[in-house]
Amino acid sequence: MTEIRHIVFDIGKVLIHYDPDLPFQRIIPDADRRRRFFETVCTHDWNLEQDRGRSWAEAEALLIASHPAEADNIRAFRRHWHEMVPHAYEDSAAIMTGLIDAGHDVTMLTNFAADTFAEARQRFPFLNRPRGVTVSGEIGLIKPDVAIYERHARDFGLDPAASVFIDDSAKNVEGARAAGWQAVLFEGAGKLREDLRGLGVEG
Repeated sequence: MTEIRHIVFDIGKVLIHYDPDLPFQRIIPDADRRRRFFETVCTHDWNLEQDRGRSWAEAEALLIASHPAEADNIRAFRRHWHEMVPHAYEDSAAIMTGLIDAGHDVTMLTNFAADTFAEARQRFPFLNRPRGVTVSGEIGLIKPDVAIYERHARDFGLDPAASVFIDDSAKNVEGARAAGWQAVLFEGAGKLREDLRGLGVEG
């Protein structure tokens, strides 16, 4: 196995918490109605298109045209986004900053809307510590498309075989491997430390 020279972190659910249910427990108190709202209106696939670069104005207009009775709740998704990301995962953030302090080459690769990522960077200053970041919403590519991993490697001069990607999604881990990277599934900071040690990476 090629020696690891580049470490690439995902962000959501690896470095910072993300849960759309947090504000919507208040906005739509009924659990069944809230579940149907996320399954049929503000779905994962709808939100993913903002990660691909679609504007919130366009995204809201499309949904409101189909679900006019849900207009206020649809607009509430972006309006209350800050409540969906209430805190960082201090233990995994400490792993990342420790790797940087130890001299490792660390970058980030994330599915994130451009505007909400700018907000996240202001709220969580450690996100400015790595050498750089690829944000899906800024380039119009999303994980697990192989093209986004290739773009990141090209932009930051990474040798894919010498790169390890850390993500909480098995599909995104497989996308990285399909692009020739090494990759580990994030299952908590303790497991991540073990996985990195297993790859010869010490913070």
